Amino acid sequence: MEITVEDAKFWKNCIDAVVNLIDEGILEVKADGVSLKAMDPSQIAMVAFSVPKKAFVEYKVEESEKLGLNFENLAKFLSRAREKEKLKMESADNRLGLDFIGTSNRSFTIPLLDLSAGPQKEPKIDFDVTVKVNGGAFKEILRDATLVSSHLVLEAGSKGFFVEAKGDAADMREAVEAEVDAKKDARATFPLQFLDDIARACPSDANITLYLKTNAPIKMEYAIGDASLVYYLAPRIEPA
Repeated sequence: MEITVEDAKFWKNCIDAVVNLIDEGILEVKADGVSLKAMDPSQIAMVAFSVPKKAFVEYKVEESEKLGLNFENLAKFLSRAREKEKLKMESADNRLGLDFIGTSNRSFTIPLLDLSAGPQKEPKIDFDVTVKVNGGAFKEILRDATLVSSHLVLEAGSKGFFVEAKGDAADMREAVEAEVDAKKDARATFPLQFLDDIARACPSDANITLYLKTNAPIKMEYAIGDASLVYYLAPRIEPA
């Protein structure tokens, strides 16, 4: 396998979106692109990441490969990406080579891991509401909510999209500008830290799409260039 991205920082941003949620996982490299599905260590959140072949300026994949990676370790090396550098990735001898190509050429190799986790299936949920909101605005709302509580209520339906947090010292409720498509109203509570981990890598000028159903897992998706990020997060079930 030998694949190259035109902008090393693009790949850094993609991996940042993964490492915010998981420590390690299996990156699948196939003829049509690169993908990953993995659960976070607590087993309450899932990420599905995919990048099509067209996102790479060079893509030599003779047969499918599964690369077991420590994403925290990989992210440290990708953080050294510089402006206008290409990144070539090559697997050989149970290691992954990273070649940063620019005004100077730098090479690193990291070990591949023997991970036995089976393929993860995405939950099948008949969502009642779809909400499309600006990524930057949503991240600001999450920052506001951290002043109040460790959990956030997301509510959407015929009256719009609202976020709510309740704490010992303060309460918060905010009407959010968003596109809302609702079959019926939905309301669910989620751990704020996980919502922040998921949304953090979303470009501030991009949209996040939220799929909601009362007391059901939320689906969140956004794009980084040609890369697609889809997340699922289990709710906190409130007592009746």
